[in-house]
Amino acid sequence: MADVAAEAHVSVKTVSRVVNHEPGVRPDTAERVRAVIERLGFRRHDGARLMRQGRTYTIALVVEDLANPFYSQVGAAVEREARIRQHQLITASAEGSPSRERAVIEALVSRRVDGIVVVPADESASSDAVLEASSTPIVYMDRPVRGTPRDTVLSDNHGGVRSAVEHLVAHGHRSIAFFGDDPAFWTARQRREAFVATHQGLGLPGTPRVSMGPHTPASVQETLRRWTDGLESVTAVITGNNRITLAVLLAQRELRLPLSLIGYDDFELAALIDPPVTVVHQDPAAMGQKAAQQLFARLLGDESPAQTVVMPTRLIVRASGVRRGVPTR
Repeated sequence: MADVAAEAHVSVKTVSRVVNHEPGVRPDTAERVRAVIERLGFRRHDGARLMRQGRTYTIALVVEDLANPFYSQVGAAVEREARIRQHQLITASAEGSPSRERAVIEALVSRRVDGIVVVPADESASSDAVLEASSTPIVYMDRPVRGTPRDTVLSDNHGGVRSAVEHLVAHGHRSIAFFGDDPAFWTARQRREAFVATHQGLGLPGTPRVSMGPHTPASVQETLRRWTDGLESVTAVITGNNRITLAVLLAQRELRLPLSLIGYDDFELAALIDPPVTVVHQDPAAMGQKAAQQLFARLLGDESPAQTVVMPTRLIVRASGVRRGVPTR
């Protein structure tokens, strides 16, 4: 800008007024300044201007795994909300590691993003000291975090699992089992607790059969083989997420088990599998949208107490929940 001012024989302030379309510059002077700008190829440094204003017009999204379709839908929804408000979105993966999540959040804060949506790797607020010092708004999504109250958007895990169990019971199943994710995850524990509570509340016989992760294809096969031996053979399975659903489908094919199945989370091609898979659908796009909207509300000055929003789930009924007889091999 100083070079433009010297070339045009005006002050730097005059150049600034022309660049920012401010009044107070004579038309002939403004024209001369614009000619020099064009000749020298000068471009306004918007980043520096925004930093002086205290805003970068960027927000960030930190998730567990960018390759997971659930998080890709969340990301698309957050990006739409950011675009509507003329913000840029930075997306990063913590890869399920609390230490990596802390490092990522600290890096984002140091880059002065305006706010962050986080799917936390665990329930301890490991980065809160950094966030408190920066006053960067943060919204947690999918899982809560202990410590300083912050806005949180969750799915109705209990209601989703309960609807799956009730659907199977309505179709004549009494021996139902549950494959859950790693219990280190809050969502996995919530879904397990919902299964056990609903199993007991409906008076189903026996002790609830539960297998928690992490799972491998071999461990899923072995568990299904054990559950389908004997007189009290399992006739239906509920899974805790879409990755486990795919592992169970593979094991069923290998073992030729005609088990009924309901998966938690819809997934691509679920309607094309034979039989089409009934799923508990939580809406990742709606969750991402709600989290982003709450973040922007804070950026606009909302100082109300932190709130937790529980988004509803719904059962998408296809054919896989219908009783298919006692498994045979």
